[in-house]
Amino acid sequence: MTEVLNPRRPKRGTWKPQPETVALVRVSGNSINGVGETTSRRPSPFFWHPPDQHPWGDLQLLARKNSRKCPGSMEAFQGAYTYPELIPVAANRNASSAEELSEAAKRFGLTHEADDIGMAAMHTHYVYQGYTIEHPWVIILALAHDYERLREVPSDETNGIGVCDVGDQYARGTRVSYALANWIRSQGYDADPYPGPMASALLLIPPAIAAGLGELGKHGSLISPRFGAGVRLAGVTTDMPLVATSPVQFGADEFCASCEVCTQACPPGAITPQKQMVRGVEKWYVNFDKCIPYFAEAASCGICIAECPWTRPSVRPKLLTTMARRIGKE
Repeated sequence: MTEVLNPRRPKRGTWKPQPETVALVRVSGNSINGVGETTSRRPSPFFWHPPDQHPWGDLQLLARKNSRKCPGSMEAFQGAYTYPELIPVAANRNASSAEELSEAAKRFGLTHEADDIGMAAMHTHYVYQGYTIEHPWVIILALAHDYERLREVPSDETNGIGVCDVGDQYARGTRVSYALANWIRSQGYDADPYPGPMASALLLIPPAIAAGLGELGKHGSLISPRFGAGVRLAGVTTDMPLVATSPVQFGADEFCASCEVCTQACPPGAITPQKQMVRGVEKWYVNFDKCIPYFAEAASCGICIAECPWTRPSVRPKLLTTMARRIGKE
């Protein structure tokens, strides 16, 4: 049975940005992101980096201003921007093995609000241009949305349920990433937290995929086998010896190739049906020049991840079984 879209959402192709919004798009975001580039490179700072670091800063400020009109949004995001103090690195190091330290870090994260956790070796392409991370390891933390709240996106001046759930998950990401970084520091190793939504040095989705937390979806977001696309991410980098968790393939990429749910649900038509070459990698990609103006005017979005069949709790188990059979993993 097909679920009815939120009545506050315009149908695909019916939404057009306001002239004043269009005026803020001075440079193509797709060019910044490297669409069409055949050579691999590090990503450029873009949306949710400090506004003065990229040419879409004014549009980012508009998005923030509009989101604050949603009831409860400021309170929800307050926790995301409340950064605890980092403790000094302990003088004595825990001499346990990498396997033991990895398991201890996982237990700590999962008992301090993370819903899933993965570990990957650091790669230079996980770090934005202009930034430096010296740590050899990255830990990615997944925070699952409340599906019933998430499906209320986008939010507006009368209904802030959807955007508040986004804020709540980012707030959890802030708390657990700082808590885990401080735990690692207490073991005698250096560690830095990287929570959302404001971006810093660390790109989160690529290491999340490498760490086995999911696959990239057509909507440009991570699809988790446990939570679908209804998940937010936070990271911790460290020099503590770890054991990498393995990437997973459960059929999301194959499913996206023929599924058009998010493509049809996107009001500005930003989700393309085919993969594109982006910084030397053929991948699913969302047209930023169409997506972000809607995001800014609608006080956030999230329609694509809310409508994704993998996000629906009643659908995901069946999809996992069907795709396991299709890709020969049963």
